[in-house]
Amino acid sequence: MGAAPETSPARWSRVIVTRPADEAEVWVRALRQRGWPALALPLIDIGPPRDPESLEALQRARADWARFDALMFVSPAAVQHFFAGSSSWAESRHGHRTRFWAPGPGTARALAEALARRGVDASCIDAPPADAAQFDSEHLWPVVQDQLREGVRVRVVRGASASASGAAKGGNEGSGREWLMSRCRERGARVDACVAYERRAPAWTASQREVALAATGPDSLWLFSSSEAIDHLREAMPSADWSLAQALCTHGRIARTARAIGFGHVIDSRPALEDVLRALESARSLS
Repeated sequence: MGAAPETSPARWSRVIVTRPADEAEVWVRALRQRGWPALALPLIDIGPPRDPESLEALQRARADWARFDALMFVSPAAVQHFFAGSSSWAESRHGHRTRFWAPGPGTARALAEALARRGVDASCIDAPPADAAQFDSEHLWPVVQDQLREGVRVRVVRGASASASGAAKGGNEGSGREWLMSRCRERGARVDACVAYERRAPAWTASQREVALAATGPDSLWLFSSSEAIDHLREAMPSADWSLAQALCTHGRIARTARAIGFGHVIDSRPALEDVLRALESARSLS
């Protein structure tokens, strides 16, 4: 699924994948297998929290997870970093009733793999249906809302953005999560959040900067799965003119951010790889 671009694109000489490095390499391989000239230029670095207070809170969250009726994981990175140190899992999982919420199929797959390694069946995972119009918190809500009532405990496992000083702070990707947390509280649930990972602006090499500088024209397509990635691009290249450049964005909020920094041509798509591939093919067929 994907809307047609605002003007027909040329055949791109490069398709730039801006996801974090590990995810970007997977996408680059998949795109190249389908004949697209993909390359990775990560615009977000992800790592464990550097703030000692956040790390201590994460350790507590790993130890007391079974006290919660639901754990919502905002991304595959949240799953990876939450389970990275969950040594107490085996002792505490016996007889648990916790549900595991995922806003999309990538997070659901990561959860299924992490839980399977710990002997927990994937039937306890809740996610939007495969044919949902979008994969986000708003489309997760109809799936999970009947679980909410007075006293239910919900924990959101999320990331935080690192400021220039290195301190973690809330990022701009959380509006959907905040909306869902508010809906849960309206039903009487007790909701809190823990930070499992930290997002940071990448430190580009000279060759990566050359790629970015060469990719401001109509022969390049940028793939964005995060508004924060676009913010990092703007910070790295504050004087760049993006009016001829093209972007494919996997959510309406991300598309609005791309247009706000001046991208002249923006394609909308659902975030799953197959949807992105269909959107690319649709755009190319119009060229």
